[in-house]
Amino acid sequence: MSEPVLVIMAAGMGSRYGGGGLKQVDPVGPCGERIIDFSMYDAWRAGFRRVVCVIKRGMEEDFRREILAPMEGYLQAECVFQEMDDIPAGESIPQGREKPWGTGHAALAGAKAVGGAPYAVINADDFYGREAFEKVYRFLKNSQDGEKLDLCMVGYQVKNTVSENGAVSRGVCQVEDGLLTRVVERTKISKLEDGRIGYTEDEGASWTILEPETPVSMQLWGFTAGFTPELEQEYARFFREDLPKNPLKGEFYLPFAVNALVEAGKAQVRVLETGCKWYGVTYRVDREPVAQALRELTQAGEYPSPVWGG
Repeated sequence: MSEPVLVIMAAGMGSRYGGGGLKQVDPVGPCGERIIDFSMYDAWRAGFRRVVCVIKRGMEEDFRREILAPMEGYLQAECVFQEMDDIPAGESIPQGREKPWGTGHAALAGAKAVGGAPYAVINADDFYGREAFEKVYRFLKNSQDGEKLDLCMVGYQVKNTVSENGAVSRGVCQVEDGLLTRVVERTKISKLEDGRIGYTEDEGASWTILEPETPVSMQLWGFTAGFTPELEQEYARFFREDLPKNPLKGEFYLPFAVNALVEAGKAQVRVLETGCKWYGVTYRVDREPVAQALRELTQAGEYPSPVWGG
């Protein structure tokens, strides 16, 4: 089997700060590293040797200089572009549409460059931890499609993914016998005043409580090559059936495509549980706690300093 490849969805780097490029992404590592540096280092340490980065065309020069150049010699890297005109044959872009097509489209852009290898997909601005990459790499090395596609997802405990500074969106997972049965996107998950974790669908008038160990998806997936044509078909279906309902803002989400294949009996998704803490900068005030956590991990010897060449 071909060696697993890492696909990084990085076209949105900086977007939550009101921009779309690297200048908006604050360094969080002790030597000025960004979260993506730690993810690529963990992936390399787990066994990955090739990375495909999905970016906006306009950020290529900065991305190659600031992200890819420092890790030259570790990972073979290439860039592909997530672009608005990359749409299914026979379809057209709705008039006035400016919003990108979503994570499913970003993953598809990267998957097309992978070839026949299995591949992991991650977000550029999420810190997943060493264990997560090791588990995904081992799974992909041994995965084999049979009657169903043999896929995986790293499941984090919701208590390890919430922000102290506001609500977050998470894919809440339903799991039976270690297999994913469904991912439900909850857009307003918060830590409540009494310490419990819950989500609201009515602006806080009522809350549904989640158990602290409830598994959630943080967009770390493992796919076989057979997933790519199925993802492409789901993208075409999105244009035919879903986009007309919300032509200016409707998005093709990666978890929705996975859900569709599971429900159709075309795929099984093994949930690889981890007790690791997820880190991310959802709000600007999240930056210092993330930076502190990475300083402590570095001081404990978990990472060299600097990450590349330390």
